[in-house]
Amino acid sequence: MSVWQLVAVGLVMLLGLVGVLVPGVPGQAIVWAAVLWWALTDMAPAAWGVLIGATALMLLNQALKRVLPPRRPGESGAPRRTLMIGGVAGIVGFFVVPVVGGILGYVGAIFGAERLRLGSRGAGWASVRSVMRATGYAVLVELFCCLLVAGAWLGAVLWG
Repeated sequence: MSVWQLVAVGLVMLLGLVGVLVPGVPGQAIVWAAVLWWALTDMAPAAWGVLIGATALMLLNQALKRVLPPRRPGESGAPRRTLMIGGVAGIVGFFVVPVVGGILGYVGAIFGAERLRLGSRGAGWASVRSVMRATGYAVLVELFCCLLVAGAWLGAVLWG
C-alpha cells in the first residue's frame, strides 16, 4: 500500500473519530470501513488480524450500547461545545498518553470547560457527573473502542 493510501486511510479514520462526537454521523462504521479498506488493499496477516480484532471490538461496542444509558445531550445542561472539547481532548490524549490518556483527556477536558463556564470546582464536578450520566458514558465507550482500533491500525502500519 502506498504512503498516500495510508494517509487517506488515516484521514478517513480521523473523520470517523470525529464522527463519533457528532450526532447522526456513523463514526464507528467509518472507522471500521477504513480498516476494511486497508486490510483488503494490504493483504498482510497483520492487516487481517487488525480487521478481525476491530470487528470483534465494534460488535462488543454495539452490545454495550444496550446496557449504557442513551445519549441525551440536552439533559446534561452543558453546551455542545463542552462535549466536543472533551472528545477532541480524548482523541489527542489517547495518542499522547497511550490508552489511558483518552479517558483522562475526555473527562479532564469536560471538567476544565465546565469549571471555566461555571466558575467553581464543585460546580464543575457536578456538571461532569451530569454530562457523564446524560451522554458521557455512551460517547466515551464508543470513542474508546474506535480509538483502540485506530491505535491498533497505527501500530500495525508502523511496526508491521
